[in-house]
Amino acid sequence: HKRPDSSNQEKPRLWAELFEQLDLNKNGLIDVNELRIGLAARGLSWSSVEEQIVRAGDVNHDGQLDFEEFTEYLRSHEKRLKLMFRSLDRNNDGQLDVGEIQQSLHNLGVDVTLEQAAKILQSMDKDHSMTIDWFEWRDHFLFNPLHNMEEIAQYWKHSVMLDIGELLTVPDEFSEKEKQSGFVWRQLMAGAVAGSVSRTGTAPLDRLKVFLQVHGQSSDKGNVWRGLHAMVKEGGLTALWRGNGINVLKIAPETAIKFLAYEQIKCLMRGSKEAGTLKVQERFVAGSLAGATAQTVIYPMEVLKTRLTLRKTGQYSSVADCAKQILQKEGVLAFYKGYLPNMLGIVPYAGIDLAVYETLKNAWLQRHTEGSPHPGVLVLVGCGTVSSTCGQLASYPLALIRTRMQAQASVKGAPQLSMLTLFRSIVAQEGVVGLYRGIAPNFLKVIPAVSISYVVYEHMRKVLGVGT
Repeated sequence: HKRPDSSNQEKPRLWAELFEQLDLNKNGLIDVNELRIGLAARGLSWSSVEEQIVRAGDVNHDGQLDFEEFTEYLRSHEKRLKLMFRSLDRNNDGQLDVGEIQQSLHNLGVDVTLEQAAKILQSMDKDHSMTIDWFEWRDHFLFNPLHNMEEIAQYWKHSVMLDIGELLTVPDEFSEKEKQSGFVWRQLMAGAVAGSVSRTGTAPLDRLKVFLQVHGQSSDKGNVWRGLHAMVKEGGLTALWRGNGINVLKIAPETAIKFLAYEQIKCLMRGSKEAGTLKVQERFVAGSLAGATAQTVIYPMEVLKTRLTLRKTGQYSSVADCAKQILQKEGVLAFYKGYLPNMLGIVPYAGIDLAVYETLKNAWLQRHTEGSPHPGVLVLVGCGTVSSTCGQLASYPLALIRTRMQAQASVKGAPQLSMLTLFRSIVAQEGVVGLYRGIAPNFLKVIPAVSISYVVYEHMRKVLGVGT
């Protein structure tokens, strides 16, 4: 199967034939649609690759490729692929083996097992020799917008930053190059903006969840629709967004602190000399500690968010007024009410989120050994959503107790219940179901929150120039 490199004279002829096959309406131009049909016929269906190829090759910006533009695109892309191939071929034998693929991904901050590296290799290995020569490499990537190994690695590494209203997920791994180029902060900023829009979009359901967590059955806000109706009746339509301002405000500091803490903890765990990525268990420990650090710093904002969400019309004039009243009436310690259940909740959340995500990811990789190692948007968003939801389910009772403790206003003489007392009294009065009050609106907002944050995140990435 190994064929001699098509000579430079032969290449234009091959490219001319290819152009002719792709130019379906024979007008001497290839548009996005023709490219899509032509690539699908060759078994290459990468998501939105056609737009990217046309955008990259279209010199005169007419939205189509003529023969010159088409061959120029192929020539420059092939040159790039050749450089990439050489940089990966560590022993310069003209072949890439499993070890070299594993090593190159490791250098980029993605640790795959030899089996997984073999699967990536098999997806390109046409002659089943368990090595990839230059032709197999070129044929696989010629119509593929991936410009470097990093982009293959990106798929599973920066899954997608989804915001389902809780920021307890473990931070992403970034390579040194990404940190130096400012990529990291652009990526985090895209995530923060997406989170802000998504939280604002689902704020009414979030407010209802907090009400149900605090008031339980005693409230007239029993079901979702009645609850939303009661809120509008009490304070008009804007009442649905009470507490949203501070909920959005805390995203940026929390994301930044968590990321910086994660990087520091990673250095301590690994020793600053040895860069590289952490195993899943180490990521869990580092992620939980980083989450705890961020939560400790911004926790007063969490208490303010709960109080502002539950406020009645005219109770507080602003965030500052709310903080002032809590300080005067209840003292500084009130800003750390519910801190213990909140910290305890981080561990099951981060652990289950990571474990479920890794399990789903590996199951997908095992099933889809043929074709591309790119899982596609739906798979990534699906894995992220399922894993975050499982994490939330596990830590929900602790979140409920945290919210109740935050809501206890220190009225002189009113009992201040501890975590365990609250836990017992809820189970005694309402049964175990009581620990899951408010979970209906919570689950209702998962799909819209994920969808909004994904769409905004992708848009922000384009605006900020992160990724292609």
